[in-house]
Amino acid sequence: MTRIDFYVLPEAAEAGAKPDGAVITACKLCDKAAIAGQRTYVFAPVAAQADALDSALWSFRQGSFIAHERLGAPLSSPLPMVLIGAAEPPAEYQGVMINLSLEVPPFFSRFERVLEIVDGDTAERARSRERYKFYRDRGYELAMHKL
Repeated sequence: MTRIDFYVLPEAAEAGAKPDGAVITACKLCDKAAIAGQRTYVFAPVAAQADALDSALWSFRQGSFIAHERLGAPLSSPLPMVLIGAAEPPAEYQGVMINLSLEVPPFFSRFERVLEIVDGDTAERARSRERYKFYRDRGYELAMHKL
């Protein structure tokens, strides 16, 4: 059964909170999964957020980048460790999915792990509570990580 992890970012009013926190957190999670040899699909249905993540993955680590591609373009061979898209990914992506959407993607259960990033925004937190309840009510294993 899919394990769901919520990564809760600090509230915007807290010292050090950054508006791009979700993107940087997604980069860190992609990096961690790639080091572990896990292919990661980042579900980013908002184009601006997908663009920001695409750009950040190029410069996230000093001296290198996290190899990634966008869904929709012909994929390279071998498949990239990180794929960014707004639709269901190819069958080869079943390990980790990072959800940057405010909704639960209909294909989430095919992944071993789903990583939900909760932004510090009040409206975002309310939507994340709805997703948490959705998963909990269906019996999924849940974990919470406050960053």
